[in-house]
Amino acid sequence: MHLDVVLLSRIQFALTIMFHYIFPPLTIGLGVFMVIVETAWIRTKNRIFKDMALFWTKLFAVNFAIGVATGIVMEFQFGTNWATYSRFVGDIFGSALAAEGIFAFFLESGFLAVLVFGWDRVSPKMHYFSTCMVSLGSIFSSIWIVIANSWQQTPAGYHLVKTANGFVRAEIVDFWAVVFNPSSMYRLTHVWFGSFILGAFFVLSISAFYLLKNRHVEFAKHTFLIALAYAAFGSCSELASGHFQARAVARNQPAKLAALEAHFKTGTKGTEMYIIGLPDPKKEKVDFGIAIPDMLSILVYDNPNTPVAGLDKFPKEDQPPVMIPFLSYHMMVGLGMMFIALSLGGLFFYWRGTLFNKKWLLICYVFAVLGAYAANETGWVCAEVGRQPWLVYGLLRTAKGVSPSVTSGEVLASIIMFGIVYAFLFAVWVYVLNDKIQHGPELSKEYKEPEPGTTSGDTLLDVASRMFKHGRYSLTNTPSPEEPVEKHAS
Repeated sequence: MHLDVVLLSRIQFALTIMFHYIFPPLTIGLGVFMVIVETAWIRTKNRIFKDMALFWTKLFAVNFAIGVATGIVMEFQFGTNWATYSRFVGDIFGSALAAEGIFAFFLESGFLAVLVFGWDRVSPKMHYFSTCMVSLGSIFSSIWIVIANSWQQTPAGYHLVKTANGFVRAEIVDFWAVVFNPSSMYRLTHVWFGSFILGAFFVLSISAFYLLKNRHVEFAKHTFLIALAYAAFGSCSELASGHFQARAVARNQPAKLAALEAHFKTGTKGTEMYIIGLPDPKKEKVDFGIAIPDMLSILVYDNPNTPVAGLDKFPKEDQPPVMIPFLSYHMMVGLGMMFIALSLGGLFFYWRGTLFNKKWLLICYVFAVLGAYAANETGWVCAEVGRQPWLVYGLLRTAKGVSPSVTSGEVLASIIMFGIVYAFLFAVWVYVLNDKIQHGPELSKEYKEPEPGTTSGDTLLDVASRMFKHGRYSLTNTPSPEEPVEKHAS
């Protein structure tokens, strides 16, 4: 059986990048959340906010470590599987990836040690500064990666140069045109808000789990409310961001928009927008479809009578596939609307004073984090598959970008190897996260001030008697994991 090396290389890259993409959005979203809670700690000195920062820092560090390990693999693939592509975009990507390493990774990793280990070694303000720098580093990293990827979607600021051996490559002529290419800022804000959603629902999931188990209740309630407001901001902002990005796609990649909407034939009046359906590319129709008349024309052109270009406007060889982009795009949009409903609904029930009494809603929050992961992954899928058959839109086809010396057997063997290694890494990640979540936060203990004329009750004999009586007290102010904590220091 003949195996297509191009298809296998695409599958390999999809496997590695989709696995890697589990971690960067959570790093960004959780980093911003940590800045929020540590800001509250610095401003109020309420010990519960420090407890939050301590706990979420541990989970952040685990996620960051796996993310770094899985990110290295992708850069090697540029040279092994996609050497022709790398020669073509090397001048463009070299600048972006170098900037990512200098301005982002070094900043993030440089302050990470202070963030994780510096609680009792540096001042609170210095630790807060480190938290901000780690979060800023993760955001800077996303900037340069998204700029590089966006240049593939909408190339700008370059010219083509023919080398001595006859190879054509792209070179930068305007660095800032590359940075601010037509799609970069739209895609960047969309990635950020998607990361905020994932970070917020990750926190909501764990907090809801504690509330359902009646563990660390006060800690979980405080954390839940901050994350709920964070989720509402991220999900509502993502809706607006998605609207403007869709308009940018209509301007710059109209064939991709037609594939995302399964719009096969250009009409003479307004274009409907499908809410759900199953595309049939052979028959050029959508089965079981539910559509809103003229809605796509309204969203793209603000005019219900302006037709949107269909796939029939483009040569057959330039048309992207329809099934995967359509399904992934509509799943992403549907999940986005679910996040808006969950976050605004949660705020409504909090306003009514019934939020924490609704067990069914807390169960929804526990599992909603899976939807946040799925939304981030499907967003990447519809963007990348919708760009096909181009590696660099309008300049380099995917079939022309693979390494000529790599065989299909080698790629297949590497896919199997990566599958095994990544399955092991995923199991380790889940095990470590679960262990830290089950252990829970190390909560502070509040001691009441003694009444005038009385002893505090914390003399050496009193402490010793409690230790012998209950077998779980220590001379520190930190209770053991099994000790219930009902109050926190203010």
